[in-house]
Amino acid sequence: MAAEQDRALTSPVERIARALAGHALSSNAEGDMASAAEAVDASWPEYSDAALAVLRTMREPSAQMLAVGDGAIWERMIGAAIEDETITES
Repeated sequence: MAAEQDRALTSPVERIARALAGHALSSNAEGDMASAAEAVDASWPEYSDAALAVLRTMREPSAQMLAVGDGAIWERMIGAAIEDETITES
């Protein structure tokens, strides 16, 4: 079992949705906001469907991934993340 400090406190869907929101809003990516943190906090739920699509796309490991790890475990882990669609609202 992973150590407590190695465990994420938010769901994979939320983390991906926040990354997509940040990418869309921040001037460090495609957006125009110099400081997008508050906007990301407010808008990330709008990106949850896209985040779920990303996870569904990642279900099958690549050949390079299989060369370094167990594909069945990967598929189960991504499957669990997809099933855990409940978004934590802070």
